[in-house]
Amino acid sequence: MRVVELEGVIFGGGVAGLWLLDELRRRGVSALLVERDALGSGQTICAQGILHSGLKYTLQGMVTQAAREARRMPELWREALDGRGEVDLSGVGVRSEHCYLWRTNDLSSRLGMFGAHIGLKVTPRTVEGDERPEVFRGCPGPVARVAEPVIDTGELLRVLAERNRERIVRADEVEFETTSAGNVRSVRLRAGDQEIGIRCGKVILAAGGGNEALREACGLASRAMQRRPLQMVMVRGDLPECYGHCVDGAKTRVTITSARDCAGRVVWQLGGQVAELGVNCSAREAMAFAREELKAVLAGVNFENAEWGSYRIDRAEEKMRLGARPDSVSVLEEGNVLTVWPTKLVLAPMLAKKVGE
Repeated sequence: MRVVELEGVIFGGGVAGLWLLDELRRRGVSALLVERDALGSGQTICAQGILHSGLKYTLQGMVTQAAREARRMPELWREALDGRGEVDLSGVGVRSEHCYLWRTNDLSSRLGMFGAHIGLKVTPRTVEGDERPEVFRGCPGPVARVAEPVIDTGELLRVLAERNRERIVRADEVEFETTSAGNVRSVRLRAGDQEIGIRCGKVILAAGGGNEALREACGLASRAMQRRPLQMVMVRGDLPECYGHCVDGAKTRVTITSARDCAGRVVWQLGGQVAELGVNCSAREAMAFAREELKAVLAGVNFENAEWGSYRIDRAEEKMRLGARPDSVSVLEEGNVLTVWPTKLVLAPMLAKKVGE
């Protein structure tokens, strides 16, 4: 068995692990990323790809910590997507340069629109009449445009991986040699009949939902993580492209992003409350609920010949009191093991900086 010495080993090939690998290598740190399955096969590839400005976190009429954290990100991502940042993401496709914000025609929804104008570097701009995309022309209330780009997450993973391809390995089995809980002396990786041993300074767990089992293997409590399940509904058919959030009070009633399948057909992916409330439903019930919600918030769109589908995915996060949502990135340091969660795709650069420092 070959044995190597490294300053850091990262587990997890989603956006958090890949961006962190890039950050450490730019700082001159000898690091390796280990992935068990295809890169980004968990949360990242299922993400809607919206680079949030913090807008959706102000719906209660105040600037939350989540909004403060997210509002720093658009400029950083814009530089990266233009090829001007520390990380060159000019090869990543941008599906839309903007998202739209609209409301249903009730009082609580109007209050939510008010909250969206507070404290942002990226300010929503109201669009009127013919300036609105066709999909929003039947909306009874105001429609606003905000500079929240929507990116292709598959291309994001590909570009990040290509920057450091020679420092990424796949392993079928991982074994940690520990001296005590959270103190890893070495790591053994196996892939087929190949085996490698690593003596490392730091072990960084960035595997999303996989962090639970990895922590146990390092002798750490798995209870440090919480899961928030979603049932995401997809709609395919003769649909216009749509990117935006329908606000209902202090909640995002539905978030819609669009992609195209191999035949060029538009596919909508539905997040927000539609995905959260569908968790305890069957697939059939979740799709029926989503259909009724879309009819209510986009009355002018015809779904008669649309095809419907759904899938389930968990959002993995640091465990919070009473299951609350984390406001920022999470880094737990125990011995020489760091467990990290970016919380939101847009915060991956912030997580990498925090760990790198």
